[in-house]
Amino acid sequence: MAPASDATITTAHAPRAGAAPWLAMAALAALGLAAWLALTSLQGSRRPIIVGLLHSQTGPMAVSERSMIDAEVLALEEINRNGGLLGRPVKWVIADGASDGPTFAQQAEALIRDHGVCVIFGCWTSASRKSVLPVVESHDHLLVYPMAYEGLEQSPNIVYTGAAPNQQITPAVQWCHDTLRARRFFLVGSDYIWPHCVNRIVADQLAGLDAELVGEEYLPFGATEADDLAARIAEARPDVILSTVVGDSARPFARAVRATGLRSDSTPIVTFAVAENELRGPAAADMAGDYAAWNYFQSIDRPENQAFLRAFKTRYGGDRTASDVTVASYNGVRLWAQAVLEAETADVRPVRNSLRHQSMNAPEGIIAIDADTQHTWRPVFIGRIRADGQFDVVWSSRTAVRPVPYPISRSRTEWDAFVGDLHRSWGGQWGRAASTLPEADQ
Repeated sequence: MAPASDATITTAHAPRAGAAPWLAMAALAALGLAAWLALTSLQGSRRPIIVGLLHSQTGPMAVSERSMIDAEVLALEEINRNGGLLGRPVKWVIADGASDGPTFAQQAEALIRDHGVCVIFGCWTSASRKSVLPVVESHDHLLVYPMAYEGLEQSPNIVYTGAAPNQQITPAVQWCHDTLRARRFFLVGSDYIWPHCVNRIVADQLAGLDAELVGEEYLPFGATEADDLAARIAEARPDVILSTVVGDSARPFARAVRATGLRSDSTPIVTFAVAENELRGPAAADMAGDYAAWNYFQSIDRPENQAFLRAFKTRYGGDRTASDVTVASYNGVRLWAQAVLEAETADVRPVRNSLRHQSMNAPEGIIAIDADTQHTWRPVFIGRIRADGQFDVVWSSRTAVRPVPYPISRSRTEWDAFVGDLHRSWGGQWGRAASTLPEADQ
């Protein structure tokens, strides 16, 4: 007979009457917890990817930047129709930079801090980009910048899908010298960082070409009166006028030049800031016969461009036009999406690294991110403005051109010093405020 102590032990380990329901409930609770954890994990994997779109919806730059928002939204909608990224939908927050550098900086901070975006697509002017740059660098974040610009910058936190100066500015100057036989150049721009830097690059190039710089002047940002400036240009008798006048100022400037009697067939304006979007409506009549240098024109005859235009016009209307910044904005979203898929995450750092190796067959041709500079290889085109606001391409590079952010006419140290001196002379701003203008110019 077993010892009583053994029987007691056996009895102690046997299920008590009424314990079975509690065990069953515990098992069900464990299963429920496992299911809840699985559902939470699934919901987390379906959590939307949030991106920021930061452009001017108001102010003098809105006329140029609205199409950038439209192109970015089109690309994001296409991504979502194809299932999103990594099984997750993409959502976007649109912020208004209001054509003002400090506002751009504030909005970039809010997009990162308050909305948790994993990338910002944004800016047009270099003043706005320069204002956003310290924000994305302080957060070790990512800005995809789609505008042709002056170069003289290279940040690990920015991917540049527009043109560097050797992909827009210097080819156009060389073309003017060789094809138009221009020897006398007048430089005019809006009074902020981009035109001042572009005109220093051009001045260096003209010295190398033994051409003459017969004038250099600036319009206050957003100015719409240019008669006095146009009169001074006419008096200087240039062969060509190189224009970095932007936004709402571009059309009044062109109209004032033509009112002096200077004609496009003898003294053309070559613009680096006016494209199809700015030429809609009566603006085209003021600039017909002038020229522009870009990396894309709507009139480019490629199947990829026709497909893009069909999608863009279907989404926004058959009367809409596309320009270089429209396509560069669209390309930026698509390149970022490719990088997310390759990195298998939307987190900023791995995506930023993956972006450095992306390429695509874009509407304008094959483009690719240059791993060393984070600028984009793109083809270059020069077009003559038609009365309908489109362009006849008169010259192209035929293939993509490697970006060179710092022109070789000066060292990188010298260029950085030049930019820094401008910034200091404007009281720490990226353009000349009205209060810093000479009294006669206010």
